[in-house]
Amino acid sequence: MQKVLGRIQAHILRTRSQNASVSMIRQESTKPAATSKEFRERQVRFNIKNEQTEGRPLYLDAQATTPMDPRVLDAMLPFLTNYYGNPHSRTHAYGWETEQAVEKAREQVATLIGADPKEIIFTSGATESNNISVKGVARFYGAKKRHVITTQTEHKCVLDSCRALENEGFKVTYLPVQVNGIIDMKQLEETITPETSLVSIMTVNNEIGVKQPISEIGQLCRSRKVFFHTDAAQAVGKIPLDVNAMNIDLMSISGHKIYGPKGVGALYVRRRPRVRLEPIQSGGGQERGLRSGTVPAPLAVGLGAAAELALQEMDYDKKWVDFLSKRLLDRISSALPHVIRNGDPDATYNGCLNLSFAYVEGESLLMALKDVALSSGSACTSASLEPSYVLRAIGTDEDLAHSSIRFGIGRFTTIEEVDYTADKCIKHVERLREMSPLWEMVQEGIDLKTIQWSQH
Repeated sequence: MQKVLGRIQAHILRTRSQNASVSMIRQESTKPAATSKEFRERQVRFNIKNEQTEGRPLYLDAQATTPMDPRVLDAMLPFLTNYYGNPHSRTHAYGWETEQAVEKAREQVATLIGADPKEIIFTSGATESNNISVKGVARFYGAKKRHVITTQTEHKCVLDSCRALENEGFKVTYLPVQVNGIIDMKQLEETITPETSLVSIMTVNNEIGVKQPISEIGQLCRSRKVFFHTDAAQAVGKIPLDVNAMNIDLMSISGHKIYGPKGVGALYVRRRPRVRLEPIQSGGGQERGLRSGTVPAPLAVGLGAAAELALQEMDYDKKWVDFLSKRLLDRISSALPHVIRNGDPDATYNGCLNLSFAYVEGESLLMALKDVALSSGSACTSASLEPSYVLRAIGTDEDLAHSSIRFGIGRFTTIEEVDYTADKCIKHVERLREMSPLWEMVQEGIDLKTIQWSQH
């Protein structure tokens, strides 16, 4: 019996020692491999778990809208409280005082663009001004002339107005632009026919900031007896404009793009030689019968004040915006390779800087830069996942069009905001490229254009 018990005890001790040795081997095998110093440094550098932002993001989207200048609000406040009369009421003091303020605002807008106050029509914004111009002129002269010319890079409201005219039987030519975003003047000249009633070309593009040769276009249109309309929402108050020197017949203006209130804009309509147009809105015949409806006095006053300030501070604003734009571009391009500026680098408004970061998805970069308010294109079309039609028009590859970011710099942008944005942008582009297999292939010297991708 003792022999049997001794054997069982020896067996238990043997199995215990075997289990202990196995567990020791297992523990040794599960120890992590030593992490390389370089990998650990990259882990620390690209770590975004601890990134916490307090407060609201920085604002670098000046092409979508601008903050209202406090001086504009000061001018508006009395007309939001005490001076609330209808400017079209002619029988009492309440109407007279608001009418006087609206006429002063009309004068301020006219002075900014070198026009006569009687040629300024108040509207709800540049979209309405563009609709009135394109549809109004085409329809008025439609009995004799049925041709309209525009470009492929215009704002959506101009392109959609032209499509509406096409549905009414008009012929519309959508001019292509060159790789720098500027139209070919010779091509425009060849496109104008005796049937052409209107040429509509924007002054400064809202996505890539390119400036069109407005004076030359105006001169050509005047010599061919064709009306010239320009959407100057992104240009008024930022670059010098003179409707007479540039032979502009119709011009669209937006309030909230020049540090004024939203919901108000203006349309310049030349009186000599007279431009006739068919109103698109019926009503009481206000604004020379071209835009019926009560003029919102507080908003008109705000637009007038913003126009006056823009004229006074145009030189200062330009120097400041140019300085910040150059600082941002230099800081990013010196730290990152494969950064492409979209649009012409010289004929441009520097407050609109559109950059493509190769091998990075633009939407991913925007998500990473959540503490900076930026855009990947026009605010009017940014809900779409399609690449920007403006970038496609200038011949940008689809992958680069998807990787574009628009930086909008304005009057109130600071050096600290620009530096912070540049540094964050550099960090996240490097981080996203590290995760990209395409970037890895490029680093190895593989030309991605030569690869035949298989579809599954």
